Amino acid sequence: MQKIVFTGPESTGKSTLSAFLAQAMDIPWVPEYARVYLEELDRSYVEDDILHIAQGQVRWEKERSQEASSLLSCDTALLVPKIWSEFKYKRVHPWITKELYSRKEDFYFLCDVDLPWEYDPLREHPHQRSELFELYQKELEQMGVRYVVLSGSLEERKQAMLLHIQEKFPHLCESKF
Repeated sequence: MQKIVFTGPESTGKSTLSAFLAQAMDIPWVPEYARVYLEELDRSYVEDDILHIAQGQVRWEKERSQEASSLLSCDTALLVPKIWSEFKYKRVHPWITKELYSRKEDFYFLCDVDLPWEYDPLREHPHQRSELFELYQKELEQMGVRYVVLSGSLEERKQAMLLHIQEKFPHLCESKF
């Protein structure tokens, strides 16, 4: 089983693209745990919540991977809580860093910030997306993982994503496209 992870700053299409891939390929989808966690929280989040979010995301990945035979589409992974924690609190819980670097995902799509910002009460950084994008790109480089930047309209991103999936995983795409 191989994981495809969508990552990047807020409001860049990660949820839409990861759900689209799961539907197009008829594979399991791992939604963003942070969204559910924060929507159920009856207070503002604090630094300790980021560790709980990271652990919940890993738990959901493990659960969904039981359903996957070839590919798993992940709307985010541990890179997001790492960047989020560094950016907001200037530090990261060691568990997040250790788990991130011990779990080399198979392929990342880094979503660019050229889509218009869409308001959402859970989003925080409309004017710092370029800065955050650079942090994601730098971390992916340091991790030494394979990734492709998705930019352009949502439709252009979908088409580029499908082309990259066909190139990287042709044996898994033969019956899908």
